[in-house]
Amino acid sequence: MTVNRRDFLTACGSLTLLGSPVFNARAATLSKRNLVIIMLRGGMDGLTAVQPRDKAMERARPDILVEGTKKLTSDFNLHPRLETFHECWKEGTASVFHATSIPYTGRSHFDGQNLMETGAHVAYAEKTGWLGRGMDAAELQGLAASLPMPLLLRGSAELDNYYPTYMRLPHKTIMEKIQASYTPGSELEQVLRKIRHRPAAMLREAGDNEAHELALVAAQELSREDGPRIAVFDLDGFDTHAAQGGSDGEHGEQLNNYDRVLRVLKDNLGDAYNDTLILTLTEFGRKFEQNGGYGTEHGYGTAVLMAGGLVKKAEIHADWPGLKSKDLFEGQDLNATVDARSVYCAAMAACFDVDFAYMKRHAFWDEPLTDLTDSLFRV
Repeated sequence: MTVNRRDFLTACGSLTLLGSPVFNARAATLSKRNLVIIMLRGGMDGLTAVQPRDKAMERARPDILVEGTKKLTSDFNLHPRLETFHECWKEGTASVFHATSIPYTGRSHFDGQNLMETGAHVAYAEKTGWLGRGMDAAELQGLAASLPMPLLLRGSAELDNYYPTYMRLPHKTIMEKIQASYTPGSELEQVLRKIRHRPAAMLREAGDNEAHELALVAAQELSREDGPRIAVFDLDGFDTHAAQGGSDGEHGEQLNNYDRVLRVLKDNLGDAYNDTLILTLTEFGRKFEQNGGYGTEHGYGTAVLMAGGLVKKAEIHADWPGLKSKDLFEGQDLNATVDARSVYCAAMAACFDVDFAYMKRHAFWDEPLTDLTDSLFRV
């Protein structure tokens, strides 16, 4: 089977769950804090999602300027399709880190997406993901609920990533017989034992893999005290070279897909929402100026959307570089003034109850990241 570039960027959404205390001793000793990462593949345009109130936007994007925005601050407005995010903002459980990106300045989806998951500087040089390494460092290896295992989560071989989650399993008596046929204590016997003890919600069929349907499964499992504490969503479609639109259009549709996931999580996590952190991850932003197809090309700086009860307060965090030509990266992109890995390292430190410096050393090779834990999150 051949997968072309467009198919790669528009595949169905997926969900992975990890970190159940049923299979992990350290997780059982911690206060349960959930970390949800929503990967937005294709290059989410931070200037569309969280639009600066700057006249330069009108000149650069006359046909795709977002109208009918929702006010966040005196300097930034929110895309109107992000209704749930705005509701969270008003409640004080959403914030934005703007003018940020992973340290990748190329414009390749494949390279960029590899680097957003590994956290490295050189594409394909690493075989593990920053979240997987963070889980290893925090000793939170445990149950996985998806195949294939996202690169973002790859770390220790102890992660259970052998079986597709969203399918109907054989009857339990058949599973018992299969398990009995393997040597007790062997790897395959342990895998089958884990599969048999998965919650029923993890073993059902998932229809057409609509992201909001997967979000319901995630919320049900994350809300359980003995359920997983890590969820990773994979959403595509942000590569809007044409028909990007302003208030409407393809980028708005994709932002709404993210917002629907957020809505389902917020409505179904119950009290667990107060101890949950939901962050976006994308490979790069998009160029400042629109192109001839009423879209945008691959860029650099973007924004991280943060929601959940572990967000400290509603605030735009940014060392804002400005939108004048001299301030743009290579004269064409929003610049990134803070390494986005600082945000993700701080999120893991907060949710996994470990020191930022320790997490930085083990998940990001002790690179010079900024400790944002106390400024961004409720710890």
